[in-house]
Amino acid sequence: MAIVRFDPFRELDRLQNEVNRLFEGYNNTGERPSAMTQANGPAGRVWSPAVDVAETQNEIVLRAELPGMKQEDIDIELTGDTLTLRGERKFENEERKENFVRVERSYGRFQRSFTLGVPVQFDAVTASYRDGVLEVHLPKSEDTKPRKVQVSAG
Repeated sequence: MAIVRFDPFRELDRLQNEVNRLFEGYNNTGERPSAMTQANGPAGRVWSPAVDVAETQNEIVLRAELPGMKQEDIDIELTGDTLTLRGERKFENEERKENFVRVERSYGRFQRSFTLGVPVQFDAVTASYRDGVLEVHLPKSEDTKPRKVQVSAG
């Protein structure tokens, strides 16, 4: 019988790997994905693009990282004060012919919804997609922009 030296960090690393594996199949809503969603990616993972939302005095700007996607695979919907971003990054058939050792990039369908919290001008909303980044500009309604009020004497 060999003597094995106790390493507490190895045990912590093992515990972290087990916890990561436990939560690996959950999406950011805390719900376990359906079997249909799991089949979208090569490793059965659900993916969600990274999104930055910035607010200025005049508009809200949303930037989403969508590398490797085609413009026609992206859908943006604005309903009331909720912006919904949907799409699908497809696993190319040509790549499946190769023998992969490891696949870490995520594929499949995604959906993200954002509550804007302020009224926007629906007819002035613009979106552009360049170098794998989707940028959506949502101009605020005139009612929400700050106004100066003149104070008159007496």
